[in-house]
Amino acid sequence: MATKRRAATRAHHNDLSGPGPAQPGLGTQLRRLVNHLDSAVEEAYRRAGLDYRARYTPIVRMLIEQGSCTLREISQSIGISHSAVSQTVSQMASRQLVDVCSATDGRERLVSLSPQARALLPDLERCWRATARAAASIDAELSFPLSTLLNEALQALERRSFSTRLASAPPSD
Repeated sequence: MATKRRAATRAHHNDLSGPGPAQPGLGTQLRRLVNHLDSAVEEAYRRAGLDYRARYTPIVRMLIEQGSCTLREISQSIGISHSAVSQTVSQMASRQLVDVCSATDGRERLVSLSPQARALLPDLERCWRATARAAASIDAELSFPLSTLLNEALQALERRSFSTRLASAPPSD
C-alpha cells in the first residue's frame, strides 16, 4: 500500500513543471504548515494562561528526561543548531523557565528546569496531550500519516543531505 502511495506521489510530482503561483514550493508549504501548527499551539498555551512558546517543548522534554544538559547535548539530541538552542535557552531563562550555570570545566553552560517550569508541567502536559490528539486527527484525515512521512523525510535527509541532492540536481531550462 505504501509503495502505491509513493508511486502515485512521484507521478503527481513528475507532472508538475515546478512551483509557480498556483503551486508553492516545498519550503513555502513547510513554513505554512509550521505556522499553522505553531500559532494554534501557542494560542492554546495562552488560553491555558501559560507564558510559553512551542519552540521550548523539545528542550523542556529533554530536561524532564535528562535532568541537566549542556547546550551541545541539547543541540545534538533534538537536531537543532547550537546557535538556535542557545537563543531559545536565553528566551527561556528570561522567562525563568530554566536555570543556566557553567559546567564543571567552565567552557559549557549547563541547563536545567527551574522550579517555576516544574510548577507548569501539569498544565504543559495537558496541552501536549491535546496537541498529540489534534495531530492524530490530522493524520487520520490524510491518505498517508504526516508524522510517518516527516520521519521518513528526515531519515532520507540524514542518509543524503538536501545540499548534496541540490548539488547533484541538473539545472532545468
